[in-house]
Amino acid sequence: MQQRTPPPVPPAVAEWLRLTGHGQVTRSEELHGGSISSTTRITGASGSSWILKQSTDAPADLYRLEAAGLRQLASAGALPVPATLLCGERYLLLEDRGSHAFTRASWTHLGRGLARQHQVTSERFGHVTDNYIGRMVQRNTWSDDGHAFFAEHRLLCWLDAPACARALGRTNRARVERLAHRLPDLIPQQPAALLHGDLWHANVLPGLTGPPALCDPAVYYGWPEAELSMLYGCGAVPEEFTAAYQEISPLQDGWRERLPILHLRELLSVLAHFGGDGDTLRRITEVLDMYS
Repeated sequence: MQQRTPPPVPPAVAEWLRLTGHGQVTRSEELHGGSISSTTRITGASGSSWILKQSTDAPADLYRLEAAGLRQLASAGALPVPATLLCGERYLLLEDRGSHAFTRASWTHLGRGLARQHQVTSERFGHVTDNYIGRMVQRNTWSDDGHAFFAEHRLLCWLDAPACARALGRTNRARVERLAHRLPDLIPQQPAALLHGDLWHANVLPGLTGPPALCDPAVYYGWPEAELSMLYGCGAVPEEFTAAYQEISPLQDGWRERLPILHLRELLSVLAHFGGDGDTLRRITEVLDMYS
Protein backbone atom coordinates (compact mmCIF):
# COMPACT_ATOMS: atom_id res chain seq x y z
CA MET A 1 0.00 0.00 0.00
CA GLN A 2 1.36 3.39 -0.96
CA GLN A 3 2.01 5.64 2.04
CA ARG A 4 0.01 8.85 1.98
CA THR A 5 1.67 12.22 2.31
CA PRO A 6 0.71 13.85 5.64
CA PRO A 7 -1.30 17.07 5.22
CA PRO A 8 0.42 20.42 5.75
CA VAL A 9 0.87 21.66 9.28
CA PRO A 10 -1.73 24.37 10.04
CA PRO A 11 -0.26 27.89 10.27
CA ALA A 12 -1.41 28.24 13.90
CA VAL A 13 0.51 25.09 14.84
CA ALA A 14 3.63 26.25 12.95
CA GLU A 15 3.45 29.60 14.75
CA TRP A 16 3.06 27.87 18.14
CA LEU A 17 6.16 25.79 17.45
CA ARG A 18 8.11 28.92 16.54
CA LEU A 19 6.96 30.91 19.57
CA THR A 20 7.71 28.07 21.98
CA GLY A 21 11.24 27.64 20.66
CA HIS A 22 10.77 24.35 18.84
CA GLY A 23 11.47 25.71 15.38
CA GLN A 24 10.14 24.29 12.14
CA VAL A 25 8.72 20.82 11.64
CA THR A 26 11.54 18.54 10.54
CA ARG A 27 9.59 15.29 10.27
CA SER A 28 5.97 14.20 9.74
CA GLU A 29 4.96 10.58 10.22
CA GLU A 30 1.39 9.59 9.45
CA LEU A 31 -0.11 7.27 12.05
CA HIS A 32 -3.08 4.97 12.03
CA GLY A 33 -6.19 6.98 12.83
CA GLY A 34 -9.94 6.72 12.70
CA SER A 35 -12.31 7.52 9.88
CA ILE A 36 -12.45 11.24 10.63
CA SER A 37 -8.96 12.61 11.20
CA SER A 38 -5.58 12.42 9.64
CA THR A 39 -3.26 11.67 12.55
CA THR A 40 0.40 12.66 12.27
CA ARG A 41 3.39 12.62 14.60
CA ILE A 42 5.27 15.86 13.94
CA THR A 43 8.79 16.55 15.19
CA GLY A 44 10.26 20.01 15.59
CA ALA A 45 13.84 21.18 15.16
CA SER A 46 14.17 20.93 18.95
CA GLY A 47 13.69 17.16 18.74
CA SER A 48 10.36 17.24 20.59
CA SER A 49 7.33 15.62 18.97
CA TRP A 50 3.54 15.96 19.14
CA ILE A 51 0.44 14.28 17.74
CA LEU A 52 -1.47 16.40 15.24
CA LYS A 53 -5.02 15.48 14.28
CA GLN A 54 -6.56 17.26 11.29
CA SER A 55 -9.71 17.16 9.18
CA THR A 56 -11.04 19.42 6.45
CA ASP A 57 -14.67 18.30 6.76
CA ALA A 58 -15.21 17.32 10.39
CA PRO A 59 -17.96 19.08 12.37
CA ALA A 60 -16.74 22.47 13.56
CA ASP A 61 -17.04 21.57 17.25
CA LEU A 62 -15.63 18.04 17.06
CA TYR A 63 -12.11 18.83 18.31
CA ARG A 64 -13.36 21.24 20.96
CA LEU A 65 -15.61 18.53 22.37
CA GLU A 66 -12.83 15.96 22.13
CA ALA A 67 -10.51 18.21 24.11
CA ALA A 68 -13.24 18.77 26.70
CA GLY A 69 -13.71 15.03 27.01
CA LEU A 70 -10.00 14.54 27.58
CA ARG A 71 -10.05 17.14 30.33
CA GLN A 72 -12.99 15.44 32.02
CA LEU A 73 -11.29 12.04 31.95
CA ALA A 74 -8.11 13.63 33.34
CA SER A 75 -10.10 15.22 36.17
CA ALA A 76 -11.24 11.77 37.28
CA GLY A 77 -7.62 11.02 38.22
CA ALA A 78 -7.96 7.36 37.21
CA LEU A 79 -6.04 7.10 33.92
CA PRO A 80 -3.84 9.63 32.11
CA VAL A 81 -4.73 11.33 28.84
CA PRO A 82 -2.59 13.25 26.35
CA ALA A 83 -2.36 16.92 27.20
CA THR A 84 -4.01 19.31 24.72
CA LEU A 85 -1.61 21.96 23.40
CA LEU A 86 -3.73 23.65 20.74
CA CYS A 87 -7.28 23.22 19.50
CA GLY A 88 -8.97 24.69 16.43
CA GLU A 89 -11.95 23.84 14.25
CA ARG A 90 -9.79 21.79 11.88
CA TYR A 91 -6.99 20.54 14.10
CA LEU A 92 -6.03 19.29 17.54
CA LEU A 93 -2.43 19.25 18.79
CA LEU A 94 -1.74 16.76 21.57
CA GLU A 95 1.11 15.55 23.72
CA ASP A 96 2.95 12.64 22.13
CA ARG A 97 2.94 9.69 24.51
CA GLY A 98 4.83 7.44 22.11
CA SER A 99 3.86 4.20 20.38
CA HIS A 100 4.24 1.12 22.56
CA ALA A 101 2.84 -2.40 22.58
CA PHE A 102 0.41 -3.76 25.14
CA THR A 103 1.99 -5.83 27.89
CA ARG A 104 0.44 -7.83 30.72
CA ALA A 105 1.35 -4.99 33.06
CA SER A 106 -0.37 -2.38 30.90
CA TRP A 107 -3.55 -4.46 30.80
CA THR A 108 -3.44 -4.75 34.59
CA HIS A 109 -3.00 -0.98 34.94
CA LEU A 110 -5.86 -0.41 32.49
CA GLY A 111 -8.18 -2.70 34.42
CA ARG A 112 -7.55 -0.98 37.74
CA GLY A 113 -7.66 2.51 36.26
CA LEU A 114 -10.87 1.94 34.33
CA ALA A 115 -12.55 0.48 37.41
CA ARG A 116 -11.59 3.61 39.36
CA GLN A 117 -12.89 5.83 36.57
CA HIS A 118 -16.20 3.96 36.68
CA GLN A 119 -16.48 4.83 40.36
CA VAL A 120 -17.04 8.46 39.29
CA THR A 121 -20.82 8.47 39.02
CA SER A 122 -23.78 10.71 38.30
CA GLU A 123 -27.38 10.60 39.43
CA ARG A 124 -28.46 10.65 35.79
CA PHE A 125 -27.47 9.03 32.50
CA GLY A 126 -26.15 11.22 29.70
CA HIS A 127 -23.97 14.31 29.67
CA VAL A 128 -24.10 18.09 29.75
CA THR A 129 -23.68 18.19 25.99
CA ASP A 130 -23.98 15.97 22.94
CA ASN A 131 -20.71 14.94 21.32
CA TYR A 132 -19.57 12.65 18.53
CA ILE A 133 -19.06 8.99 17.86
CA GLY A 134 -17.13 8.93 14.63
CA ARG A 135 -18.54 11.76 12.54
CA MET A 136 -22.11 11.31 13.77
CA VAL A 137 -23.69 13.10 16.72
CA GLN A 138 -23.93 11.10 19.93
CA ARG A 139 -27.05 12.20 21.78
CA ASN A 140 -26.52 12.52 25.52
CA THR A 141 -29.84 13.94 26.71
CA TRP A 142 -30.07 13.45 30.48
CA SER A 143 -32.27 10.61 31.69
CA ASP A 144 -33.08 9.11 35.08
CA ASP A 145 -33.63 5.71 33.43
CA GLY A 146 -30.57 3.83 32.20
CA HIS A 147 -32.60 1.34 30.18
CA ALA A 148 -34.54 4.07 28.39
CA PHE A 149 -31.33 6.05 27.79
CA PHE A 150 -29.50 3.09 26.25
CA ALA A 151 -32.50 2.03 24.18
CA GLU A 152 -33.17 5.47 22.72
CA HIS A 153 -29.71 7.02 22.46
CA ARG A 154 -27.46 3.99 21.93
CA LEU A 155 -29.59 1.55 19.90
CA LEU A 156 -32.72 3.01 18.28
CA CYS A 157 -30.97 6.25 17.32
CA TRP A 158 -29.03 4.47 14.57
CA LEU A 159 -31.97 2.84 12.82
CA ASP A 160 -32.96 5.82 10.66
CA ALA A 161 -29.42 6.42 9.39
CA PRO A 162 -29.74 5.59 5.66
CA ALA A 163 -26.82 3.14 5.53
CA CYS A 164 -28.01 1.34 8.66
CA ALA A 165 -31.61 1.15 7.43
CA ARG A 166 -30.54 -0.33 4.10
CA ALA A 167 -28.26 -2.90 5.72
CA LEU A 168 -30.75 -4.08 8.35
CA GLY A 169 -33.91 -4.18 6.30
CA ARG A 170 -37.38 -4.08 7.82
CA THR A 171 -37.20 -7.45 9.57
CA ASN A 172 -33.97 -6.88 11.46
CA ARG A 173 -34.98 -3.31 12.28
CA ALA A 174 -38.09 -4.62 14.00
CA ARG A 175 -36.00 -7.18 15.87
CA VAL A 176 -33.66 -4.46 17.16
CA GLU A 177 -36.68 -2.44 18.30
CA ARG A 178 -38.08 -5.43 20.19
CA LEU A 179 -34.76 -6.11 21.85
CA ALA A 180 -34.41 -2.47 22.89
CA HIS A 181 -37.75 -2.64 24.67
CA ARG A 182 -36.67 -5.81 26.48
CA LEU A 183 -33.58 -4.24 28.06
CA PRO A 184 -35.12 -3.96 31.56
CA ASP A 185 -35.49 -7.75 31.56
CA LEU A 186 -31.98 -8.40 30.21
CA ILE A 187 -29.66 -5.81 31.78
CA PRO A 188 -29.55 -5.29 35.55
CA GLN A 189 -29.59 -1.86 37.13
CA GLN A 190 -26.15 -0.21 37.10
CA PRO A 191 -24.87 3.20 38.20
CA ALA A 192 -24.40 6.00 35.73
CA ALA A 193 -20.58 5.93 35.61
CA LEU A 194 -18.14 8.18 33.79
CA LEU A 195 -17.37 6.40 30.52
CA HIS A 196 -14.75 7.03 27.87
CA GLY A 197 -17.55 6.22 25.45
CA ASP A 198 -15.53 4.85 22.52
CA LEU A 199 -13.13 2.48 24.26
CA TRP A 200 -11.73 0.15 21.68
CA HIS A 201 -8.10 -0.94 21.64
CA ALA A 202 -6.84 1.81 19.31
CA ASN A 203 -8.02 4.44 21.80
CA VAL A 204 -5.77 3.06 24.54
CA LEU A 205 -2.12 4.21 24.47
CA PRO A 206 0.16 1.87 26.43
CA GLY A 207 3.28 3.41 27.89
CA LEU A 208 6.67 1.91 28.61
CA THR A 209 5.77 1.81 32.30
CA GLY A 210 2.75 2.73 34.36
CA PRO A 211 -0.87 3.00 33.25
CA PRO A 212 -1.83 3.48 29.61
CA ALA A 213 -3.43 6.73 28.48
CA LEU A 214 -6.86 7.15 26.91
CA CYS A 215 -7.50 9.15 23.73
CA ASP A 216 -10.36 9.98 21.32
CA PRO A 217 -13.17 9.99 23.91
CA ALA A 218 -16.91 10.33 23.50
CA VAL A 219 -17.62 10.80 27.19
CA TYR A 220 -20.94 10.39 28.94
CA TYR A 221 -22.36 8.81 32.07
CA GLY A 222 -23.64 5.31 31.37
CA TRP A 223 -23.46 1.66 32.27
CA PRO A 224 -19.98 0.32 33.05
CA GLU A 225 -20.87 -2.89 31.23
CA ALA A 226 -21.55 -0.84 28.09
CA GLU A 227 -17.96 0.39 28.22
CA LEU A 228 -16.63 -3.12 28.70
CA SER A 229 -18.74 -4.43 25.82
CA MET A 230 -16.78 -2.32 23.35
CA LEU A 231 -13.39 -3.25 24.74
CA TYR A 232 -14.17 -6.98 24.73
CA GLY A 233 -16.09 -6.82 21.45
CA CYS A 234 -13.33 -5.14 19.44
CA GLY A 235 -10.44 -7.51 20.23
CA ALA A 236 -8.93 -9.96 22.65
CA VAL A 237 -8.81 -8.87 26.29
CA PRO A 238 -6.53 -10.88 28.58
CA GLU A 239 -7.48 -12.18 31.99
CA GLU A 240 -5.06 -9.70 33.60
CA PHE A 241 -7.45 -6.88 32.71
CA THR A 242 -10.52 -8.72 33.97
CA ALA A 243 -8.95 -9.66 37.28
CA ALA A 244 -7.58 -6.16 37.88
CA TYR A 245 -10.92 -4.51 37.09
CA GLN A 246 -12.80 -6.80 39.45
CA GLU A 247 -10.32 -6.16 42.27
CA ILE A 248 -11.58 -2.59 42.33
CA SER A 249 -15.15 -2.94 41.05
CA PRO A 250 -16.65 -6.45 41.07
CA LEU A 251 -19.05 -7.10 38.21
CA GLN A 252 -22.51 -8.60 38.58
CA ASP A 253 -23.04 -12.25 37.72
CA GLY A 254 -23.69 -12.86 34.04
CA TRP A 255 -21.78 -9.82 32.83
CA ARG A 256 -19.94 -11.69 30.08
CA GLU A 257 -23.18 -13.05 28.65
CA ARG A 258 -24.65 -9.53 28.50
CA LEU A 259 -21.77 -7.96 26.57
CA PRO A 260 -23.04 -8.95 23.08
CA ILE A 261 -26.34 -7.15 23.72
CA LEU A 262 -24.56 -3.97 24.74
CA HIS A 263 -22.06 -4.26 21.88
CA LEU A 264 -24.95 -3.85 19.45
CA ARG A 265 -24.47 -0.12 19.94
CA GLU A 266 -21.07 -0.29 18.27
CA LEU A 267 -22.19 -2.64 15.51
CA LEU A 268 -25.13 -0.42 14.61
CA SER A 269 -22.82 2.59 14.60
CA VAL A 270 -20.55 0.80 12.12
CA LEU A 271 -23.52 0.16 9.85
CA ALA A 272 -24.62 3.78 10.11
CA HIS A 273 -21.15 5.05 9.20
CA PHE A 274 -20.03 2.55 6.59
CA GLY A 275 -22.98 0.43 5.50
CA GLY A 276 -23.32 -3.30 5.70
CA ASP A 277 -20.54 -5.80 5.46
CA GLY A 278 -20.96 -9.53 5.98
CA ASP A 279 -19.21 -9.75 9.33
CA THR A 280 -21.01 -6.82 10.98
CA LEU A 281 -24.43 -8.03 9.85
CA ARG A 282 -23.62 -11.57 10.91
CA ARG A 283 -22.68 -10.43 14.40
CA ILE A 284 -25.86 -8.37 14.71
CA THR A 285 -28.12 -11.18 13.56
CA GLU A 286 -26.41 -13.63 15.91
CA VAL A 287 -27.33 -11.45 18.88
CA LEU A 288 -30.86 -10.89 17.59
CA ASP A 289 -31.29 -14.65 17.08
CA MET A 290 -30.38 -15.22 20.72
CA TYR A 291 -33.16 -12.94 21.96
CA SER A 292 -35.92 -13.28 19.36
